[in-house]
Amino acid sequence: MKDKISALMDDEIPMDESDHLMIAISSESEVSDCWSTYHLIGDVMRGNPMLSHDFTERLMAKIGEEPTVLAPKAKRSFFNMSMLLSVAASMAAVTFVGWMVLQQQVQPNGVAPIEIANNIPTEYLLAHQSMASSSAAYYIQPASFTQASSK
Repeated sequence: MKDKISALMDDEIPMDESDHLMIAISSESEVSDCWSTYHLIGDVMRGNPMLSHDFTERLMAKIGEEPTVLAPKAKRSFFNMSMLLSVAASMAAVTFVGWMVLQQQVQPNGVAPIEIANNIPTEYLLAHQSMASSSAAYYIQPASFTQASSK
């Protein structure tokens, strides 16, 4: 059978007498594979390119004819679950700290509020200035105020 296929490809058998051979090529996979292999060998021996010159254009046209699958875009939410949980945790922490501060500021009814003195005596400032824990004490200088005598 392979000899007849080779002879058909080399034009040694006329096409009119090769009907039974063409039926065998189309029906049997082994004979069809032999037909393809012989054509490949012939193309390589003649130096013919494996692909035609317009192969790319035909392929792109076939791809363009394929149906397009339209799928909805995945939803990308600005707020994802981890972000919402971190915001909720931050709000809970701020609320807790604020509540604790408010609890410390509430005074019982029997306790008088602390009064801040507006006029601090100079002797008091001089006595405590050297013991101040702040570095600002270096810049604070005692001042003595004298009243100008009126003439």
